[in-house]
Amino acid sequence: MNDVFMKWANQKHVTVPQLLLEHYTDLGMNEQEFAALLHVQFFLDSGDAFPTPQHLSERMTLTLDGCAQLLGSLVKKQLLALENKWDHNGILYEYYTLEPLWATLIQLLERKEQNAEEKKNESNEGELYQRFEQEFARPLSPIEAETLSMWLDQDGHSTELIYAALREAVVSGKLNFRYIDRILFEWKRNGIQTVEQAKNHSDRFRKRTPKKETPSKKPDQTVPSFHWLENL
Repeated sequence: MNDVFMKWANQKHVTVPQLLLEHYTDLGMNEQEFAALLHVQFFLDSGDAFPTPQHLSERMTLTLDGCAQLLGSLVKKQLLALENKWDHNGILYEYYTLEPLWATLIQLLERKEQNAEEKKNESNEGELYQRFEQEFARPLSPIEAETLSMWLDQDGHSTELIYAALREAVVSGKLNFRYIDRILFEWKRNGIQTVEQAKNHSDRFRKRTPKKETPSKKPDQTVPSFHWLENL
């Protein structure tokens, strides 16, 4: 019993990447093609660079022709490649490689990541439009909507930075697109890309600029705080 166990434990194992297991159907493979691919990987790892349909049929519940069709299908789908190479004796031989599989899998994952990022950006942009309409208490005009899109697409401002500029305008009591555009222009001119950098820039500006004198107010009146954009 121990000899049998040790023989099993010392056998080679085929490692299946989790990403391949999760996405093989996205690559256009069915279960038979996936199983054939694992057998091909086993043969390659074992030093057999050219497993034949006969080799596969001995391991699978498919005929010789069925295994030949599976290999052809994998090559056609660019998940397996059959290439030629000269050995040191000058003899040309054929061998299989799984490089097309890994390249296709990487491309698939990159597309999925890009699509997820695009959906996230679309969601953030939609929330940004809603926030502006809430603050303005009305739907945005076509020109305002176009300006908002330009801040995102052409100027490259993040939604977080645009939110921060909107808050600056609300606090200062100057809720209009021209004023918000001036804020974003000033931030971009000073290389500001994050909300924290914008806050620090605003604080430094306030420290450098003396407060304006304001006429005396009645005790019950509040004095609006100085805003760093008033002197731009």
